[in-house]
Amino acid sequence: MKLLEYEGKEIFERYGIPMLKRHGVLKIGDSTEHLKLDGAGPWIVKAQVLAGGRGKAGGVKLAKTQAEAREITGKMLGMKLVTHQTQGRALTVEEVLVEDACAIAREIYISVVLDRKEARPAIIASAEGGMSIEELAASHPEKILKVPVDIEAGLLDYQARQLAFDLKIPQKNFSAFTALAKQLVHVFIDMDASLVEVNPLIISQDGRLLAIDAKIVTDDNAMFRHKDQAAKPDHEASEIEKEAKAIGINYIGLDGDIGCMVNGAGLAMATLDTVKMAGGDAANFLDVGGGASVDQITRAFQIILKDPKVKAVLVNIFGGIMKCDNIAAGVVEASKKVKIGVPLVVRLEGTNVKEGKAILAGSGIKIEQADSLWEAAQKAVAAAR
Repeated sequence: MKLLEYEGKEIFERYGIPMLKRHGVLKIGDSTEHLKLDGAGPWIVKAQVLAGGRGKAGGVKLAKTQAEAREITGKMLGMKLVTHQTQGRALTVEEVLVEDACAIAREIYISVVLDRKEARPAIIASAEGGMSIEELAASHPEKILKVPVDIEAGLLDYQARQLAFDLKIPQKNFSAFTALAKQLVHVFIDMDASLVEVNPLIISQDGRLLAIDAKIVTDDNAMFRHKDQAAKPDHEASEIEKEAKAIGINYIGLDGDIGCMVNGAGLAMATLDTVKMAGGDAANFLDVGGGASVDQITRAFQIILKDPKVKAVLVNIFGGIMKCDNIAAGVVEASKKVKIGVPLVVRLEGTNVKEGKAILAGSGIKIEQADSLWEAAQKAVAAAR
């Protein structure tokens, strides 16, 4: 799950990471009069969207007066934002964060990432932070520092000090930086994260070390350990994905025209690859898992068919825990409750496969059965065309 900036900063606050004072988050429909601004300003108004490059796209604005802050906030809420990370899509700004602004003397980049090759966390840092860190990594990779982290011990003191030296952190900020670097690692480990990023980490003109931004991406597979995070909305999920999640089914929307129902992530990948090899593209795939009930399978069909791109449905089930006759019964039950107005191709294999095929054959439903995944993929592609 990707967290918005203010959600990440709420977590940073618990770990004592220094930040600018936040004055509130407004959502679409909120009155800007609810914004309580302390002090003389200035303030920074920031669109809360899951994309980098907000500043260049008009999603970060400076306000010098309270009236200007409220005006900018009102205009920003509901605006469409397109950045270099949105692939041409416009994101609607549904929430806006307002916090103190400050004069920046220096910007630094620092993040904790999962090094999958080494199977452990690593700190990635650069003495040059800001909005163009991707360009810097491409043009000057030698300026990117990498520090491996022990998952049990965390970032060791000598590693934090060496990182501070390599980044040329001033002496008066040295201790604050090493503490911050160690705390970012604690956030990464405690939150079961795949990314914790601060870009930029700044030294202000009055000498403070501050995390200006916060980006945290957590592992969905560990969400059972974080009930508070699980209760938060998934800002990237579509309405169909949210509906599937509510009944314990994994749904992923794609760009093709063949809806796929499978059981198991590995089988899903194999199904998508085979459909592609057969000349087609999946519109989505829905993983009913190893123990879905007949009711869940019925709901799964309803969810798949909500995607208007779907021109054919391919059901590919390998029966182990999930028996083929249960899947077949689910398909028959779904056809009674849902108008399946597109061709349906079913391939069953595994436990009770004969019983499953017999249920489908005697159901009276118009179904194309297949004995192999390759045959099923070919039939689904032909049906979609």
